[in-house]
Amino acid sequence: MADYSYLMKGIVPIATDSSVLVSSSKYLNDARVRDWVATHLLRRNGPDVPTPSDSIQLVQILREVQDIDHINALFAAERASNPELDAWFREGFSSSFSLEDLKQYRPDTVGGIFYAQLTDNALDVNIVPPFVPRNDFEYFQLRAGQTHDLEHILGGGGFDFIGELVPYYMRLTNLFVHLSPELAGELSAFSILGSTRIITRAVLHYPQTWLTTLDALERGSRVGRQSAPIFMMRFEDVFDLTPEAAREALGIKGVELADTATASAQWN
Repeated sequence: MADYSYLMKGIVPIATDSSVLVSSSKYLNDARVRDWVATHLLRRNGPDVPTPSDSIQLVQILREVQDIDHINALFAAERASNPELDAWFREGFSSSFSLEDLKQYRPDTVGGIFYAQLTDNALDVNIVPPFVPRNDFEYFQLRAGQTHDLEHILGGGGFDFIGELVPYYMRLTNLFVHLSPELAGELSAFSILGSTRIITRAVLHYPQTWLTTLDALERGSRVGRQSAPIFMMRFEDVFDLTPEAAREALGIKGVELADTATASAQWN
């Protein structure tokens, strides 16, 4: 056996009186997070556990693991030094359009493309049921859910499993460009874990799709770096515009379109 003692230097065993697993990471300490990571980063895809169920399980777990009061305190500090963010929260805009409202838009517009996606796949306008937010964190999450599908359209991410990496990495990058690192990190816990399951599964089980997967990650990151704050954009104001015109109006830059559906189909 090779001697790796040089690389193992510095490991310090830590004694504890705890009778259960304990670490300095709140994520590692939670058995549900450990199980979710082990399961969904390592498993293959299968019809018995549809992939959208992965993410909603993670959302529910993180709501209990993360310190929401601390996140709201970080938002308060950010609002004090960021007038644009403060104005966004003060306005508190929330979507109220219905599927029928989208029917009026031409097929080549953002609204028309969204309408076709919803009707062709029997989807609901709302990823999660609407609710009245009680604090800044809840409002941020409400808008994230309301705009997710529109971020697919305007960011160049296909409506398929690998295509999800584009909006994931748009936000993972964009938040760190426009917010403090600590706040961006707290808001990105879901995105980094949710996106990594796609990355690891591609390499471990579907290696023929890896370059397409990596390209989606890179394309999303580029949009996130170059664009205005995506999380504050009112996509509902550009339903009547083509995606190209809508990107110009909103400040979304660096978009490159690519097919991910062909590769995603190999995951089924």
